Amino acid sequence: MKCIKLIKASKGHEIGEILRVDDNEADLRVKGGNWSFAPKTEYKLYRNPEYKTKKTTDKVSSKKQLKKTKTTN
Repeated sequence: MKCIKLIKASKGHEIGEILRVDDNEADLRVKGGNWSFAPKTEYKLYRNPEYKTKKTTDKVSSKKQLKKTKTTN
């Protein structure tokens, strides 16, 4: 599975739309020139805009908990 992003106008899709498709279909669409490959994190942000904020807040809270446990021991 690969993520692709629409870079030129096309029927049925908006510019900037990101899809997750199988490898063969992705290669064919990118060769056509209307699509380009996109990183999976960009796809996740496209589907769920809160993805990045959830991930960073989890890291911050876990670091704070580690510091608290080290100081109390």
